[in-house]
Amino acid sequence: MIRCADTPTSDNPDLSGAARPARAILLVDDHELVRLGFRALVAARSGEAGEPPLYVLGATTLAEALQCYEQQRACIAVVVLDLNLPDTEGLSGLIRFRQACPQAPVVVLSGTASAQMAQDALTLGALAFFEKSGDLGAMLGFVHACAHADAPHPGGPRPHLAHPGNVHGTAFAGAHARRDALAQLTTRQLQILQWVLEGKSNREISEIAHLTEGTVKNHVSMLLLTFGVRSRTQLIIKLHA
Repeated sequence: MIRCADTPTSDNPDLSGAARPARAILLVDDHELVRLGFRALVAARSGEAGEPPLYVLGATTLAEALQCYEQQRACIAVVVLDLNLPDTEGLSGLIRFRQACPQAPVVVLSGTASAQMAQDALTLGALAFFEKSGDLGAMLGFVHACAHADAPHPGGPRPHLAHPGNVHGTAFAGAHARRDALAQLTTRQLQILQWVLEGKSNREISEIAHLTEGTVKNHVSMLLLTFGVRSRTQLIIKLHA
């Protein structure tokens, strides 16, 4: 049985009072066709035997997603997060969501993908990265497995599945240590880490973040200390390993 809600957070059903624990996917995307297509794909799997009810909750902005997750976190098994939302830019949505909800299992969906962006999303704690131009059915298969797994989340084991070419890596060496280090970072440090991974200099970061170069240098030094490396190059290599 599949029950779907393709509406903003305020109109999503309250699953907290269900007679038995409900499991839900939170889809965060502002494109109606993507939401409808995802909903149809989920509904198409409704006939599979032995599976508990699976709901689809919807949000069109990061603010709505955070509100929905806060209200129904006990029921949300996995979050599918589009990177291009009205209130986000680039990886900022993933960073902000991971900062607010560090235990949430997040699968990233992007319309403007690159191998570097995919790796950065994984480094920042995403379970997987899918391109919108790829096979949404394959993405749903992975999300479906996450939804029915035993509490998968960035702090625990990831599902071991066979994936098609449009999903970028679901595990990497030293993942637990890196996730522990990421969990210690502030929102500002996560933002600066993102810019460092993009190859931006201290001066470029200072202009973007409206900080002095000295302040940026201090933040970068803290990042190096947190990850146990001595240079920006070593930091990038370690997080992209």
